[in-house]
Amino acid sequence: MRRIFAALAASVVLLTGCAAGPTAEGGFVGGDGSITLVPVAERKPAPQVTGELLGGGTFDSASLTGKVIVYNVWGSWCAPCRKEAPALEAAAQATADKAQFVGINTRDLTPEPAEAFTRAFGVTFPSVFDPDGRELLKFGTQLPPSAIPSTIVVDAEGRVAARLLGETTETTLRNLVDDVAAGT
Repeated sequence: MRRIFAALAASVVLLTGCAAGPTAEGGFVGGDGSITLVPVAERKPAPQVTGELLGGGTFDSASLTGKVIVYNVWGSWCAPCRKEAPALEAAAQATADKAQFVGINTRDLTPEPAEAFTRAFGVTFPSVFDPDGRELLKFGTQLPPSAIPSTIVVDAEGRVAARLLGETTETTLRNLVDDVAAGT
């Protein structure tokens, strides 16, 4: 009986712990909406992101040298990702002359749910299929792998310029892209 009680108590603690924080989904904690802007002099190089694209083809961030890149980490299972998808697409369209948006789809075990997500929300920018989070983990402390959705803005020199943890808006993304493209 003691073992059963101990197991139930541990389960309550674990379940309560998962719910702590802004949003808990599938063991991942949604971000708090914070934005970190990195001063130009303190920016560090972004990792090279490579991989298979949803819908076919491959991606290598080296092909975007000299462009601002906006990486958005998302999953088809993530409610805040579904909510922000229209804003991301609108920002991508509005800033296409300044930046390339690239999704990093994580934790979807097969590409089908992620492809259905992009169709349902009209997402036209490419997304790297990263089921095990290898590409995401390349960012290390620059992008915590537990905050889904998250967005990183990389400047034209290939350095991390900004990080958004959690759901974002079109206006926020447009302003960040404008600032980073302007060299600030």
